[in-house]
Amino acid sequence: MRTLNRLSAMQVTRAKRPGVFSDGGGLYLQVTRTLAKSWLFRYMRSGRSRGMGLGPLHTVTLAEARVKALDCRRQLLNGIDPLDERRSQRKAARQARAPSLPFRECARKYIEAHRSSWKNEKHVTQWESTLASYAYPVMGDMLAADIDTDEVMRVLEPIWTAKTETASRLRGRIESVLAWATVRRYREGMNPARWKGHLDQLLPNPSKVQKIVHHAALPYGDAPAFMATLLTQEGLGAAALRLVILTASRTNEVISARRSEFDLTTGLWTVPPERMKARREHRVPLSTDAVALVKTLLEASGSEFVFPGRGNKPLSNMAMLQLLKRMARKDLTVHGFRSTFKDWARETTDYPNEVSEAALAHVIGDQTEAAYARGDLFNKRAGLMQDWADYLAGYTAA
Repeated sequence: MRTLNRLSAMQVTRAKRPGVFSDGGGLYLQVTRTLAKSWLFRYMRSGRSRGMGLGPLHTVTLAEARVKALDCRRQLLNGIDPLDERRSQRKAARQARAPSLPFRECARKYIEAHRSSWKNEKHVTQWESTLASYAYPVMGDMLAADIDTDEVMRVLEPIWTAKTETASRLRGRIESVLAWATVRRYREGMNPARWKGHLDQLLPNPSKVQKIVHHAALPYGDAPAFMATLLTQEGLGAAALRLVILTASRTNEVISARRSEFDLTTGLWTVPPERMKARREHRVPLSTDAVALVKTLLEASGSEFVFPGRGNKPLSNMAMLQLLKRMARKDLTVHGFRSTFKDWARETTDYPNEVSEAALAHVIGDQTEAAYARGDLFNKRAGLMQDWADYLAGYTAA
């Protein structure tokens, strides 16, 4: 039986079923499900099976493939790994064609390019922190053109199960930086950090590794008692948390509120797009309790911020969390009060779901429905928010 040149030109031409067919000496004809044909060289190196493509049949003939396979066997005989050698040659060719930048510098330029489109400086800090902690030690000084799947896996694999959410966000950030580098022509080829059809074959789906933990929320039945206790607390943190609860707003929307955003005569607070998650202006109807609270705050300070912090900056986003700790309520989160409001509206009122969703500034997921929902239901929300304030104060409808 022949160990080399097992295939004939006729067999190669007539191969009509998917599979891998040996010509001997490590050379194989590979036929895909779509009957596309190409050449593959397989070999063992340090106990591992490796394979490298030698080109498609329509470009590389059987005779040419045999010559390529012979060159590979000679490299192996001389202690050279054919696949590593080809990668080295391609790397040298890339470097000769165009300059590249270190990954760290690409990341810096990417962040600067997108800084103005991100909601706040905290988002920038999160980007810089995760890259510095996990990516830079492995690939920070590597040229973007040289980063491959191996480097990305060295970054992600150690934290994928222990810090799944962080690792998942980090993967997306690495992918974005490398995509930027590709568009800027600092690298070429497939993005080694992409998930679908690539890393999803190497790493478990994040949703399978770690269940999503929702923000701890206060049962709505306990909300009036909590609000009564909150009224005994002093400081801007307590006032900010009261406004968060009364308006069902997000932390950043409240702590960065400016006096120019409020019309206390009509009971209106207009939050600008740059502070909203959906990046569009949000009109908040203020209950009588909310108007009284904001009025007191504005009269007590001359700052442009309703909740002034240090150095002409707004109150720290940690102030309300620290308050909850002082109140011995580590079981709660500030964001969770939005869920408390939603549960109350759904369980105890007759307001349509879209009214409470509009109060929470949630974006309508269905594009067709969103196209017709052009109003913000302000008048209906005004009634809802007054009822919510009355409930929190211990009043019940007659």
